[in-house]
Amino acid sequence: MADDSAPINLTNHFLIAMPGLADETFAKSVVYLCEHSERGALGLMINKPTDIKLQNLFDKVELPLGRADLRDTPVFHGGPVQTERGFVLHEALLNTPPPQGEEPHETVYASTMMIPGGLEMTTSRDVLEALSTGAGPSRVLVSLGYSAWAQGQLESEIGENSWLIVHADPAVIFETPVAQRYDKALSLLGLQAWMLSPDAGHA
Repeated sequence: MADDSAPINLTNHFLIAMPGLADETFAKSVVYLCEHSERGALGLMINKPTDIKLQNLFDKVELPLGRADLRDTPVFHGGPVQTERGFVLHEALLNTPPPQGEEPHETVYASTMMIPGGLEMTTSRDVLEALSTGAGPSRVLVSLGYSAWAQGQLESEIGENSWLIVHADPAVIFETPVAQRYDKALSLLGLQAWMLSPDAGHA
């Protein structure tokens, strides 16, 4: 018999808000989970842009932005916790195996959470400094604030049918237009938004 109490690990998954999720912050949100353990969960909303552009953010921290491709990219509202602090979700700089005899890749930034699946989440200024010189990760999502759940809280919300869960696809984060990310994440489950309507199935 299966052990129902076995912990689930949803690191590198999307949480997709169900229509019944009334919390204004998370309504119709897609959250990328950077970390999930028995202690709780941490993630970033990837489809709630602020009215701040990346160029504005760099002006505020007094750095030039050396990446023309990123200047008009919105800064995202990552969640309600530490909304004054920046979080940079990006591809690992080296996804290729190291040459024979060399040590495996470790992140080049001072304060980075390495996420299984090839992404990293950096909170230190050095990633912004790299972007200011025209270097840095090729694909980034910058957010202010993050989303967090205490021990057992996310599991409880999932049990209450507040969230759908699907393995994350980086293309949704970095390639899909913001307005389409909710529907694109749903499509990973073979679903469309109308199927989740509270009225679905009622005459």
